[in-house]
Amino acid sequence: MLGPQETVERVLAAAAHLTGCAVIVAETSEAVLRWANSTMTTNGHTTSARVTVIAFVDVPGGTAAGTVSSGERITEPERLAELVAAAERSARDAGPSRDAAPLPEPAGDADPGWAEPPAATSIAVYADLAAGLADVLHGPLRHFGFADHSLTTTWLGTSTGVRRRWVQPTGSVELNVKDAGSSAWTGTATTDFTDVDVRALAAEAEQRLAWGARKVRLEPGRYETVVPPSAVSDMLVYAGWSMEGRAAQEGHSAFSGKAAVGERLTDLPLTLSSDPAAPGLEYEPVVITSSSGGGVSVFDNGAPTRRVDWIREGVVNELVYSRAEAAEFGTAFTPPGDNMLLTGGSAATLEEMVARTERGLLLTCLWYIREVDPATLLLTGLTRDGVYLVEGGEVTAEVDHNFRFNYSPLDMLRRTTEVGRTEPALPREWKDWFTRARMPAMRIPDFRMSSVSLGR
Repeated sequence: MLGPQETVERVLAAAAHLTGCAVIVAETSEAVLRWANSTMTTNGHTTSARVTVIAFVDVPGGTAAGTVSSGERITEPERLAELVAAAERSARDAGPSRDAAPLPEPAGDADPGWAEPPAATSIAVYADLAAGLADVLHGPLRHFGFADHSLTTTWLGTSTGVRRRWVQPTGSVELNVKDAGSSAWTGTATTDFTDVDVRALAAEAEQRLAWGARKVRLEPGRYETVVPPSAVSDMLVYAGWSMEGRAAQEGHSAFSGKAAVGERLTDLPLTLSSDPAAPGLEYEPVVITSSSGGGVSVFDNGAPTRRVDWIREGVVNELVYSRAEAAEFGTAFTPPGDNMLLTGGSAATLEEMVARTERGLLLTCLWYIREVDPATLLLTGLTRDGVYLVEGGEVTAEVDHNFRFNYSPLDMLRRTTEVGRTEPALPREWKDWFTRARMPAMRIPDFRMSSVSLGR
């Protein structure tokens, strides 16, 4: 069987006649744990592999790129040559690429981990979680939940000599507790589950469930709303995904107008950033991508990533640009980030912010988030698993329905009157694609609940 490193070298050798080539080999080891109705139901471990070949070919008018992937580990050398040939055909069929640029040269010293085997997880990663979960499931309430942990090892090799290996840990746990009339949710992200206190998560969910003993019905409208870190992360992650430089330059983005680079969104010293070296939230130190679009380019494979302050001290600071786009528009190369951090708030906890609320709403999380107007980044979606009425600094009831909301994450930043402490946050809506976030709770004086939703 060919190892990942040999796979890279054989592909590059087979592609020696091309203008250039990049090879991405990824192997994922994943372990999951599921429980329902206070009973363990599923646990399992899976592995998967993918080989991606990106061929760069000189064609009339420029350089073309073609990508072909195999969703399995390849053991036969002749099949690697077939992948190269298919990628070359794809490139010639595609024609010259708008984002063409010379492949990056190696930066820094050789990767000391290049020769290492793929990392592996197992059900044993849940040892501490399972011990706490046993106590939780023996309680009187019905608990449901899901835990997932994966280690993805990626090798990137290019015809310019880049050889990089990266192990990306990704983990999360979500917990629901239910009674006859309500449900409550908590969740958190993690890299290895050693920092997860499932008893504390369950206690938080059970507290929220207890708030549902009294129900009230509220009309749609604008409410002062305390938005917890999970819901803040869902809104601001979407904002981060929308910060494409080309779209802004061409005038069809929220960052073309009142939120253009250099515009002040808030007088609060808030900084929204991505940082590949953020402790506990690390991501690839070089660009590794199999497709182009939205400021990302296959021609940038191997280029170093870096910390980016998308919003710095309340001012829009940078947008995403591939190297070709940066050259076209006279800006800095700015690769997208795979984590998101909002800092600059106070040290206030969510509980302290609720205690300072005379009358308003406390959310749990959001889902079904969709864009309504790209010019303002207006989003719509639904609240989920509990909206609570706060009166006199205390939670007094659960609203007996959810709301559809309409609000822009940019307006959240513009209009917030209080921002709490930054802490780990799991984006409920985007968890399948994005888990690395640290966000504070935010107080929004006029969060718009546009209609009632009767679903839980």
